Amino acid sequence: MPVNQYKQGRINEEFKRVLARILPEVKDPRIPAMPTIVSVEVSGDLKYAKVYLSFLDAYDEREVRKGLKAVSGFLRHRLGEELQFRVVPELVFVLDHSLEQGMRIHSILKDLNED
Repeated sequence: MPVNQYKQGRINEEFKRVLARILPEVKDPRIPAMPTIVSVEVSGDLKYAKVYLSFLDAYDEREVRKGLKAVSGFLRHRLGEELQFRVVPELVFVLDHSLEQGMRIHSILKDLNED
């Protein structure tokens, strides 16, 4: 049974908050330091959670994906402990490049403004 929109928004925010606290505990060298969780979208049936991540440091996208896949079990376990859900959704990681694009646009505008 799908959850209503208000409850869905609360679940998304709670997942984001808890993941933001847990993710820095991960010590996989393939995952850059200082991850930023842009947003989390938990499906209506609570089976999947899309986690949109961004990193300030340069990274190899393929290696980061491997690292995230390797630690997803640990993250799900910790989420289950923290959130007390009967079933913890499968985590699907999406690397969000909007922060990088925003910084690039800011740099271009700054250069144009100086000219």
